[in-house]
Amino acid sequence: MRLGINLGYWGAGMDSDNLAVAQEADRLGYSVCWAAEAYGSDVPSVLSWVAAQTERIDIGSAIFQIPARAPAMTAMTAATLDSLSGGRFRLGLGVSGPQVSEGWYGVKFDKPLARTREYVEIVRKAMSRERLSYEGEHWTLPLPGGPGKPLKLTVHPQREHIPLYIAAIGPKNLEQTGEIADGALLIFPSADHLAETAIAPLRAGREKAGKTMDGFDVCPTLPLALGADVSALADMFRPYTALYVGGMGSRKQNFYNKLAQRMGYEKEAAEIQDKYLSGDKDGAAAAIPERLIDQTTLLGPVERIAERMQAYAAAGVTTLTLAPAGFTLEDRLASLRAGTEALERAGLA
Repeated sequence: MRLGINLGYWGAGMDSDNLAVAQEADRLGYSVCWAAEAYGSDVPSVLSWVAAQTERIDIGSAIFQIPARAPAMTAMTAATLDSLSGGRFRLGLGVSGPQVSEGWYGVKFDKPLARTREYVEIVRKAMSRERLSYEGEHWTLPLPGGPGKPLKLTVHPQREHIPLYIAAIGPKNLEQTGEIADGALLIFPSADHLAETAIAPLRAGREKAGKTMDGFDVCPTLPLALGADVSALADMFRPYTALYVGGMGSRKQNFYNKLAQRMGYEKEAAEIQDKYLSGDKDGAAAAIPERLIDQTTLLGPVERIAERMQAYAAAGVTTLTLAPAGFTLEDRLASLRAGTEALERAGLA
């Protein structure tokens, strides 16, 4: 099992430290550095900044939002980043959520599976440097009846095949991801439930495409916090978990809330959402069971983290992405080093 890091969003308050974190991960042999976007910082700018100041670590978008860019622009950006980084780019895609898609980008959040499939087909075709023509429900290239003509990408990516990942949570999205992608980006993954909540639908998608799980990258992100008091560490992540389970998306379309329900927290997920959407964010955070936080993070001393890593590897994870937590840069760097030490103790390095 390999390790990655996720820098999250630029502008989240740890900006001055993020380059040092990426460079230390590069030095320690982490395989990939991901960055995120929502409606603030954009991923390509952050990844360009990281790639220019690291040597070996891959850079990855987690995610490029599908409603934010035409598929041909995503292919252009992916090819450019791969070329500039010397073949170190990984393309992660996702539909975002209804509030961001419709409120920020003005793109209707409908038929996300069909939209994702068409988007991936166009991106792959463009990156292969074929002349780009496509007829689908959501995109038609070139536009009919006008001056447009099929064009070919002029940039040569460093590699013939840039790895393509999809951020997936629901069973249908996971199955399609297994079918059409090279890897899956997961969030709030519990090793105890990963087999049924993620691996089974991914495997079904791979089988539909006539493939196995061999070579497919199962890549969940987990916050990591080092220390002896697990309960105190869990409390650090209550606002984070409350935001996703309680407030991410609408009452009817909160994919993270549904995931918590599939993990056996139906009653708790409903209470967290009720409190969060009513404005009681502190109450929502307090309602989160400590076990839910512990199942979806890596907390404790190195020995305990090593045990948890073994459980994730056994469940089918191939790249474990860490979001190192800490109040200072040194805390975050210590968490990175603890990650490599735990991986070695677990016998997974």
